Amino acid sequence: MPLWTKLWLVFTVIWVVVSALNAGTILAFSEEHGKAIRPIVLGVLVPAVVYLLAWGWVRLRGKQGSDPD
Repeated sequence: MPLWTKLWLVFTVIWVVVSALNAGTILAFSEEHGKAIRPIVLGVLVPAVVYLLAWGWVRLRGKQGSDPD
């Protein structure tokens, strides 16, 4: 498994746990449950976007480095 994938997994676990704690706290102690939607959505979207950016970066850098000319 490449290093960038391992780092992404660590980042994702931390990000999802913090987002879940944030949403759980809002749901437990706030009367406005709609406020919990933002941390839930960000908890899913941010790791996906970071993965796509890292994957694209590796693909672009890999094609530049593999060119023999």
